[in-house]
Formats: sequence, structure tokens, C-alpha cells
Amino acid sequence: MQSRGPQRASDAGRNAPGNTHLDRRGSLLAGRVTKWLVLVLWLALAGVVSPLAAKLSGAGNNDAGSWLPRSAESTQALHRAQNAFPGSDRLVAVVVYARDSGLTDADRAAATADRGAFLRYAQDGQISPLIPSADGKAVMVSFPLAGDDDSTQSGYIDKIKELLGADRPAGLQTALTGPAGATADIVDAFSGLDTTLIFATASVVAVILLITYRSPLLWLVPLVSVGVASQLASAVVYLLIKPLGLTVNGQSQGIMTVLVFGAGTDYALLLIARYREELRRHPDRHAAMRVALRRCFPAILASASTVVLGLLCLLATQMNNIRGLGPVAAIGVAAAFVAMTTLLPALLVICGRWLFWPFVPRYSEQGASHDVAAQHGIWGRVAGFVARRPGRIWLGTAIALGALAFGMLGLHIGVTNADMYTKAVGSVTGQNLINEHFPRGVAEPAQILARAGTATQVEAAAHVPGVGQVQPPTTSADGQWVSIDAVLTDPPDSPAAQHTIDRLRTAVHAVPGADALVGGQTAQQLDTATANSHDARVAIPLILAVVFVILVLLLRAVVAPLLLVASVVLSFAAALGAATLVFHAIGHPRVDQGLPLLAFLFLVALGVDYTIFLMTRAREEAAHTGHRTAIARALAVTGGVITSAGFVLAATFSVLAVLPLVEMLQIGIVVALGVLLDTLVVRTLLVPALTIQVGRRIWWPGRLARVRDGAQAASAIGPQPVRVGG
Repeated sequence: MQSRGPQRASDAGRNAPGNTHLDRRGSLLAGRVTKWLVLVLWLALAGVVSPLAAKLSGAGNNDAGSWLPRSAESTQALHRAQNAFPGSDRLVAVVVYARDSGLTDADRAAATADRGAFLRYAQDGQISPLIPSADGKAVMVSFPLAGDDDSTQSGYIDKIKELLGADRPAGLQTALTGPAGATADIVDAFSGLDTTLIFATASVVAVILLITYRSPLLWLVPLVSVGVASQLASAVVYLLIKPLGLTVNGQSQGIMTVLVFGAGTDYALLLIARYREELRRHPDRHAAMRVALRRCFPAILASASTVVLGLLCLLATQMNNIRGLGPVAAIGVAAAFVAMTTLLPALLVICGRWLFWPFVPRYSEQGASHDVAAQHGIWGRVAGFVARRPGRIWLGTAIALGALAFGMLGLHIGVTNADMYTKAVGSVTGQNLINEHFPRGVAEPAQILARAGTATQVEAAAHVPGVGQVQPPTTSADGQWVSIDAVLTDPPDSPAAQHTIDRLRTAVHAVPGADALVGGQTAQQLDTATANSHDARVAIPLILAVVFVILVLLLRAVVAPLLLVASVVLSFAAALGAATLVFHAIGHPRVDQGLPLLAFLFLVALGVDYTIFLMTRAREEAAHTGHRTAIARALAVTGGVITSAGFVLAATFSVLAVLPLVEMLQIGIVVALGVLLDTLVVRTLLVPALTIQVGRRIWWPGRLARVRDGAQAASAIGPQPVRVGG
């Protein structure tokens, strides 16, 4: 016979005065009349934001300045060159022709004919003569592209590619490289981002929702809601680009899309699970939604706040692409939170119970008994297993995660241009041909910018070890500045070339009054590596501090947040170690310098979400039952929905693999692995076992730490109602 005491206590808790503001929120969103007002407002908003969202893909900036560190010397050199030498920032096309057995007369004739055709695409007809290689196996030609806008230059690049793809002598290799080729390949990699990535992500989410709900209709409601959230996020980002100076590129747009769908679907799973539960307890679906919102909202708010504030920590970084990602992705998560706590509840109530068909939750006066049965499923057995052997389980899982973390020893930081893509692209092929047949730094020389009166001294100082040739200076139109190209003896993206840049900078900086700056591709890569190192040292402690403070405020404890932060850090290390093994297995062992920071952000901010959902429920249960029982019950009743949420988030990040960029593929892999570890190991085994082992001291210095389990024995009799998501 079920005890009515606990049920009455729980019902009283639902109507506690401290939750009045949440009751009012639920009444507003799920009222008999106001639900229609919420829907109308969202329909009107969708009509306004959709045209703006469509403009975001064209507003992105994928040029070098959108990725470089803000205050680095190479960035300053780029800006100085743009001001002192108007047109110097034009894309330079480098076309290379090569044959392994040596160029034939027909090959040279084809290259000569192409050079004549290229004149129409060259700025002011500035085109170099055909430059032969010393081994007679290659020639190349370079020229700045004509056109004053991106679309015109993009059209010219397409024409050049068409020309190179026309009839060629058999066996002749041709490729477009240089800045024009590299930019074209980046643009191609992100082309169709707003459709391809959204379609792939929506498809993955739809499949998982179908499997989760086993309903032909229910999955549509959260998918529509998260789709509207994605449009809202894109529109807001577009509107804020100019006022806030946001840096938006293909990377930030792609990650924002994945975060909106992943986080939004997670919130939907938690809310729908609670709503379905309350439909069994309430004959009126409006009342059921009010209770569901009141119980889920604090945990969802804490989850969204953790991710948003963690992302905003990226504003302290130097890399433009990472700094720009912070507010862009934060806007996406905030939009998902707003849509899933306003639009989704209204749609669910409007549609009614039939939406869950064929598994329609029916009201009964013994509705709570359905929840008791849920505790005896697989998650009830897992909870019982953890409660019986907490010491062995947390120690064993910690050792296993630590062993996985050793995989990081194989992590290779730093990528070359050849490592950027998952498929062959023209700019990489062309650069490889140039490196094979020409002096290695000829296509991407270091650029020295100095005051004109010191040109002779700077030119002399530039002859440092690693510099093969120093070109004569070019003077700006106003006579104030000179530009000097220094051809490096090593490949532009090699560590040896970066050491040469250090020596070159030391030498030219020492010239009195020169105000010299060294830029170029190799200098940019060196500055990027330095900035990424700085960003990791600054952002990681900030992210940890944000997560810790939110956990302290949510759980009203200090010990629990400390242990939870330690658990997510261990989980991150294990995920990165496991991902490193995968990177080697798929043939992409090298990672971009910024990947560890992004992986840390996503895994800590997102991974702690599932622990938040578990621990908020555990804290609620611990207020009226024994500590061990509370943890076990929290694990049992949150297991299914949180695991589903983890699979959704892992699957959505895996969708980044549709982009032909190694960095996006690697971000998808490490986050997917980390989320699965958090969901299946950390939240399921490590955290509950450790929490049971520590006992009520886990809630210190809060009130729960001072309550003896025996004092709550009466409340522990009989099953407690399920409150998924806290």
C-alpha cells in the first residue's frame, strides 16, 4: 500500500510560495487563452526574422583578418599594407603547371595561351611572366585579381578554374593556389552552410526524436520549435554584426547552428518528459504544463546560463575567430532557451494529449504509480548497482578516465595548409607542386613593412639565416613606407620557417626609426600559435570559474561544485585523449592550436549540464529522504531522458563532419565523444557514486549537510513522485 504522506508533502512543495513567479510564468504560457497569444507572437516574430536570417550567410567574413589575433604584429602588418599600398590586399592568383617527366613544348604552349587569357582577370593587366622551375618540370604565373567586390573576384576565380579544367595536354598537372586559391577553397568548404548543415542537423534530430518518442507526430513539435530558434538566432546575429562589430565566419555560423539544435532539443526532451509525467497526474493539460514548467525551468535556466556565460568568456581571447564565436554561439543558445521555454510549451498544450499517440498519457488518480514503475527499469537497476558499491565504482571509473586521458600524449598541435581539408583541394595541390619544384618560400614570402627612409638598413638586416632572397623594396604612393619581400628557404607553414620569422623580426626591429613590421602567411601562423596559447591560459580558468559559481548558486553548496568541476575536467581530458586516438586512426593526427580550447569550452559547459539535471533532482530528493536513497532515486528517474539528451547533442555535433574541413570534423568528434562519456560514465557512474561516498557533506555548507538521514526516515517510506530535470 502506497503511503499518502510523501505524496501530500510533494504536492505541498509544488505549491510553495517561493515558486509563485514560476506558476505565473506557466499560467501565461500554458493558459487557455494566452497559449494562442504566445503562438501568434511567435508566428509574427518568425515572419520578421526569416528574411534577416537568410542574409547572415552573405554577411560572414572568411578573410584572413577575421581569423587573426587582434593585436598581433602580422595583423598590424596586414592593416598597414592595406592603408599604405591600396590594392595590396587584393587576392593574388598563383597558377602552376607541372609534369613529373619534364614539361613538353605543348605544355609550355598551353601555359602561354592561358597567361594571355588571364589578362582579362588581372588588375590593370599586372601579370608576371611564366616563371620556370630549375628542374624544368614546372612553370608558374601569378597576378592580382581584378574586381572591387567579393562576388566579382569569385566569378573570376571560377573562370580561371574552368580554363584550367579545359582540354590540357595529357599528363599535365594544373592547379590554382596562392591567396586566391586558398580563399576559393574556404568559400567552397562553407558554401551551402545555411542549407546543408541545417538539413543534416535537422535530419539527425528528427531520427533521434522518432526513436525516443515512438510517435509519428510528437517529434515535429520540438523540431519546429528549434528550427524557429535557429532562425531567430541567425537574425539577431545579423542585426548585431555592425553595432557590436561581431566577427562572423563560416566556423562560428556552423557551430551556432549545431548548438541551437543540440541544446534546444535537450531542453525539449527534459520538458516533454516532465509534461508527459504530469499528464498522468492532472486531468487538465494546462495544469500539467504549469507544473512541468515550474519543475524544469530552474534546471534548464541553469544549463543555458552555464553555456552562455562560458561562451562569453571567449571575449577575453585574442584570436578573432574564437573571440567572435563567443557571442555568436551564446546568442544561439539563448535563442534556443527562449523558444523551448515559451513556444514549445504553448504548442504542446495547443496540440493536446493526442500528440503522444499511440502512447497517450492518461490521467488517473494513481498517476504517481506510473512513475514508481519507471524506477524499476534499467536505470533503477543501474542506480541500485551504484548505491551498493559506490567506492569501487567511482574509483574504477576515475582510473579508467585517467587512462583514456593518456591518449593526449599523442596529440600533435599545429596544422599546415595540407592538413586543413578532408579531401583534395586545388590550393593544397598547387602549393605542394610549388614546394616540389620551386624554392620553398617563393609563393608565400615574408612581408616587411618599414619607413621609406630606412629601406637600405632594413633590407640589409633582413639577410638572416633562413632567408634565401630579399626582393628590392617597393615604395608606397605617398613615399612614406616601403614593402620588402623576404623569400624563406623553408616551407611557409613549417616550424623552421616560423623560427626564421622570429630572427627576422628581431633583426628589423633593431633598425632605428624603421618602425618595421613583419607579416605574411608564416608570420600569421606564428602569431596564431602564440595567441592560442595565451587564450587557453586566460579562457580556461574563466570558464571553470563561471561553471563553479553557477553550481554554487544552484546547489547552494561548495563541496559538490568543487567535485563536479573536477569531474568534468577529468571527463574533458579523457575525451581529448580518446579523440586523439581516433584522429590517428582516421588519418588526421594534427589539430589546430585553437581546438583544445574550444573542446574544453564545449565539454565543460555542455557536459556539466547533465550533472546539473542529476544533482538538482538529487538535492530535491535529499530534502525529504535519506542521502543515499536520494542519489539513487535521482539517477533512476533522470537516466532515460538525460541519456537521450546526450545522444542528441553528440549526434548533432557529429554533423559537423559534413563540412570538408578537418578542424570541424575534429571538433565534432571530440565533443561527441566527450558528451557520451559525460552521459554514460561521468553522470551515470562517477558522480552518483562519489556523491554517495562523500555523504551529506557533499552539500556543505548548506542546510542539507546538517540533516541526518535518520531524521528523514518517515519521508523515505513509500515511493516519491518523479521530478525529471530538477
